Amino acid sequence: MPTDITGEAVSSATAAVGWNFIVLVSRQGKVRLSEFFTQYSDSDKKRILREIVSDVLPRAPKMCNIIEKSDRKGTYKLVYRRYASLYFVVGVPDGMNELIVLEQIHLFVEALDGYFNSVCELDLVFSLHKSLLILFEMFVGGMLCENNKREVLKNIVEAEELVEDLTKPGEDAASQLDDGLSFQEQFQLGRTPGRRTGGGGGGRR
Repeated sequence: MPTDITGEAVSSATAAVGWNFIVLVSRQGKVRLSEFFTQYSDSDKKRILREIVSDVLPRAPKMCNIIEKSDRKGTYKLVYRRYASLYFVVGVPDGMNELIVLEQIHLFVEALDGYFNSVCELDLVFSLHKSLLILFEMFVGGMLCENNKREVLKNIVEAEELVEDLTKPGEDAASQLDDGLSFQEQFQLGRTPGRRTGGGGGGRR
């Protein structure tokens, strides 16, 4: 069993430090981004998205930003912050510090702002893959691994420059990023999942 700095045993829930999932949803209930770091079935994912829309959107601005939930996996919490027309909703283990989660959400928003120059809902609609790249640069398996906004943006710009250098004339540079995205994320972008071959024409196999 995990222990704290004093050597006292702590529960696995208290020791948990990572996100289970993050969902960005508009005031109209449109899901603009969703990423699950913990294994969920498709039916559970759909249920979670429905519950986020029904539980978070109707809440008044002065209400608590933390909602306790439970499912067959156990108890967890929804921690959210609203920025303009978007709700950033994160699901975390029951023992995780909510204030830390709120700060992590704000760090992610600051990174998005730095890249998009004040991010808005349309940026997520038309540049979802860029938002996912920023998310994956900061969070690995739901754990915050890079909190330096400048370093995150620097790595994203370097990746874009590399893609542009490798892109053949007449090809869409954004489509070259498919290989770095999961099938779910490629579906979110409206693309047919698959890996590019090295042959001519950039076909898929």
